[in-house]
Amino acid sequence: MAAPMELVLSADAAGQVANCTVWDPLTGSVLLTYRGGNSTGRGLAVLGGQYLLGGQLGKNYINVWELQRKDQLQQKIVCPGPVTCLAASPNGLYLVAGISESIYLWEVCTGRLLAIMNCHYQDVTCLTFTDDSSHFLSGAKDSLVMVWNIYSVLQVEASRVPEPRHMWSHHSLPITDLQCGIGGPQSRAVTSSLDQTVKLWDISSGDILLSVLFDVRIMSVALDPAEYHIFCGGSDGSIFQVDLLAWTVHRERTFNQEQEKVFKGHRNQVTCLSVSLDGSMLVSGSHDETVCVWDIQSKQCLRTVPHRGPVTNAFIISAPANMLRAESKPSFPLPRFSKHLQGAEGCEGPESGGIILRLGRNQQGLEGTYLQRAEQLHTLLGESEGKNLSGLVEQLRSRTSELEEELNMVRKINKDLFDFSASIITKQ
Repeated sequence: MAAPMELVLSADAAGQVANCTVWDPLTGSVLLTYRGGNSTGRGLAVLGGQYLLGGQLGKNYINVWELQRKDQLQQKIVCPGPVTCLAASPNGLYLVAGISESIYLWEVCTGRLLAIMNCHYQDVTCLTFTDDSSHFLSGAKDSLVMVWNIYSVLQVEASRVPEPRHMWSHHSLPITDLQCGIGGPQSRAVTSSLDQTVKLWDISSGDILLSVLFDVRIMSVALDPAEYHIFCGGSDGSIFQVDLLAWTVHRERTFNQEQEKVFKGHRNQVTCLSVSLDGSMLVSGSHDETVCVWDIQSKQCLRTVPHRGPVTNAFIISAPANMLRAESKPSFPLPRFSKHLQGAEGCEGPESGGIILRLGRNQQGLEGTYLQRAEQLHTLLGESEGKNLSGLVEQLRSRTSELEEELNMVRKINKDLFDFSASIITKQ
């Protein structure tokens, strides 16, 4: 039998049997299982067709498996805090993770932490890359969606905080999901929110193209490869199909369930959606502990795959060439990932991976060189000032610590107020 061209990766919150399961959407047969822990929602990613990454639910590390070695947990990437979401660039060069309200960007080949972005003020809920890996998008509980240019982020000085290319604030409640179409920086993006709306954006200009209002909260979205349809997973278990070509030119519309296409079969909120490469199949995961495979044309459920807990991740991937070959190995090893920026870690020791450059090596035994005399003079002049400055430095450190404590307290109050308001608004 020929190997399948597309596979489904799914995970549930229970994690009793396996962290992640790989199965054939055409037959439903399980091909691989990856054991060890359970992954958070939006926290499962395939890296470079070689590794499977899963942010451990409620823990501060990322599980890593070689795609071929299903029974062995290869390693763990330790993070500064619990991972809320995860995404790997399609070219396999970068990895981004949401940790509280911050976004961490790593370089895969070295494990170096390239940047920390702190523009969100609530937990980051979802991350995704454009198909050319030049941009990535982030959504958070603060109702903001941000578009980040990878190259602009990397060019920012270490002392400055990277800023997004676009910041979209049209949603009024936490962001639940976001997806990008095809076209790199010229592509379109779709976002969903607890405010019962789905919005379509142009990444190049940052303009909003369409806003659709529903009767229920939207928990997940997906675009078909041709971008003819948007599929929206509702909190009531329904999946709504928005036909982009059939809509008249109006930026704001209301979805009419009686006139539009609706997929019905789930009994609880739909947490994840994914469309096959040919646009014929739709895969949906739900809190009713099932993953369904749908025929888009007829809206019929072709197959239901039961799970042991609420489904947190379910998506379709093109089958990597070596995924089903147990004897094959990854073409590159994963390095140790850093938890701190390069400037914060320092490069004093050889274990830091830096290069120590020594000048004047042949003159180390000589005395009285110009540089040595200048350094001695600088030391003498600084001794008297150093005594006076040491007390001032201690005062500044103490004041900085006090301000940090006050800032953390204000952030906690702000988060509690936001969560309370959101729970009141969305209470049904």
